[in-house]
Amino acid sequence: MTSSGKQRPPIWPPLIATSLLLFVWLGYWYQDTFSSIVNLWETSDTYAHGYVVLPIALWLIWSERKELSSHSPQPGYLLTFLALPLVFVWLLGEVAAVNAVTQPALGLLVIISIVAMIGVPLAKKLAFPLVFLLFAIPFGEFMMPKLMDWTADFTVLALRLSGIPVYREGLQFVIPSGNWSVVEACSGIRYIIASLMVGTLFAYLNFTSTKRRLIFMLAALLVPIIANWLRAYLIVMLGHISGNKLAAGVDHLIYGWVFFGIVIGALFAVSMRWAQVRPSTTEADITYSPVPRAQQISALTKTTILLALFVAIGPVTYRQITGDADTAPTRTLQFPSSEFPDLATREFEFKPAWQNPSAEGLVQVKAEEAVIGIYIARYGNQSPQRKLISSTNMLATYQDPHWRITAQSLGSITMGNESLSVQVADLIQQADANPLRLKVVYWYFIGDDATASPVKGKLLTARNQLLGQGDQGAVVVLYTPADANALERLSRFAKVNAENIKKMATASGSQ
Repeated sequence: MTSSGKQRPPIWPPLIATSLLLFVWLGYWYQDTFSSIVNLWETSDTYAHGYVVLPIALWLIWSERKELSSHSPQPGYLLTFLALPLVFVWLLGEVAAVNAVTQPALGLLVIISIVAMIGVPLAKKLAFPLVFLLFAIPFGEFMMPKLMDWTADFTVLALRLSGIPVYREGLQFVIPSGNWSVVEACSGIRYIIASLMVGTLFAYLNFTSTKRRLIFMLAALLVPIIANWLRAYLIVMLGHISGNKLAAGVDHLIYGWVFFGIVIGALFAVSMRWAQVRPSTTEADITYSPVPRAQQISALTKTTILLALFVAIGPVTYRQITGDADTAPTRTLQFPSSEFPDLATREFEFKPAWQNPSAEGLVQVKAEEAVIGIYIARYGNQSPQRKLISSTNMLATYQDPHWRITAQSLGSITMGNESLSVQVADLIQQADANPLRLKVVYWYFIGDDATASPVKGKLLTARNQLLGQGDQGAVVVLYTPADANALERLSRFAKVNAENIKKMATASGSQ
């Protein structure tokens, strides 16, 4: 049965107006999370594609406007309850200061809100544009270290198979014509994300079979990974053959993007051989489901009110259990000579790259005829700009001109009378001759709990916040010149000084 005259359902104007107001409401309560997403679009080339995701999704919806305008939205207020678990996940991520949790939770919350406002039948027709919106959420950064390792592994293997001798140490390697490093840009993460997004759109527009779409999306994921390995190998070979006159500096990036463009273009061109024509919608295909206007308005009102209440629960709760973010300048921690009596003159310059702590201190002490460095950084009232556990906090950044990490793994030391799991790393000084090597251990204090696991640290932070115990935390870094006894020396130092180290890391207030 069809409606008389097949006119556009009258619910659309109030639905559009109400939805716009609801998204303004969402923007108000989640402005910090939205801002963190846009900030990554602006500051990271890896996520610059985020700017075009919404326009593409809107274009896809607009292209279906004829069919969509002939259907009555069916707001479903029961669907609004699906927002509650997402709001709770967002709250957990916010109290633990984990953007990798808050940003996807917010993205899914937006999609669920749209589904609740328009109803399931229309949402099915808009499934792809709605899911495509998730590409606006920055993701994939966690893969970068592993992708860099894979790139280094393939490049070194390919060079050796090419007859070129290679000495490798971590992500750095030396060949007869010069030194090379696998840095963040070499991970290929930006190629992979861009290829997956464009490949997903290509598959949707050019295939109708679910099987073909999934196969092409898998190819769009795997091809840039392999292409990036070949790109890195070819760039090193170009540099080697040309005496480092080619594929250096800006040329390095230009050649990389040109090669990537050729590979992805070839993938699309080959795939067009299996392209399928999407069936066009005719009047016979369009179904009309008229619902009384009063019933539609009632459902729309209930849905809007419930969504408005539910989405505000998370931010309101967060403001109740946390204080204002700490924006004061970083304070300097003073190591009392009564507790650390063997303070030594700084024999070498090394400072871990923990960003914007509430307070930090760095000293070197004499122990067992060697120097041991102690670095402690405290964080409190954390925020996206000031948080203890973050992908940007590390012993040495990839761009550090003075130090680089050559190995990192889990280990253990003795802290007081207990064994403590720690992160163990080897660092080497970026020097031309006789570079200094360091053995480093570090771990976190979340309140009074010690852990080496970033994930556990985030969970402990969230627990403490929800229990009203605050989000105070600290990182402790111990380091010493690397030799056969370095790790044991650090362990003995931690055992003897356990109480003083914990006191410095967990004490409240400034020193």
